Amino acid sequence: MSTGNEIARPSESEDEPQIFSALLTPHRSLNRTGFLAVMLFLSAVSFVTGLAFLMMGAWPVLGFFSLDVLVIWWAFKVNFRAARASEEIVVTSSELRVRRVSHRGQVAEWTFNPLWVRLDQEVDEEYGIEHLYLISRGRRLLIAGFLGPEEKASFYSALVGALNAARRGPTHHPAT
Repeated sequence: MSTGNEIARPSESEDEPQIFSALLTPHRSLNRTGFLAVMLFLSAVSFVTGLAFLMMGAWPVLGFFSLDVLVIWWAFKVNFRAARASEEIVVTSSELRVRRVSHRGQVAEWTFNPLWVRLDQEVDEEYGIEHLYLISRGRRLLIAGFLGPEEKASFYSALVGALNAARRGPTHHPAT
């Protein structure tokens, strides 16, 4: 995927070969270097503007500019912390595993039988695919929430193909 999300196909796991494996992570367009550049620029502009107001006698404005820089720094830090979240989806011939790690490191795992799980989507006419769900035994699990509409469409196609391959069963290639 173009957002730093990786889709890997058939690789070997310890028990059985994986038909499909995807590690989904939130997209962040600003790296650490970009963050430092933005903060340095913002700090310099705020400081120069604050000094201009200080020279005009409006000294409290300098404090408010400093407060603005501090709030923006905090917002970026919260955003970078949220980027630690991930979702891993693995399909083998006998199971579909979803492992979700929150930004705090809390892990939640679900296991489904690929023969009985169904993939559903909510589509908006203008926006595209809004939500993807795994449905099994009357329960719905939201997946791929990090992806945009076009990426969800691509992910949906790849996962449907993997589930169909799992339903066909393992293929054995005898050595000749």
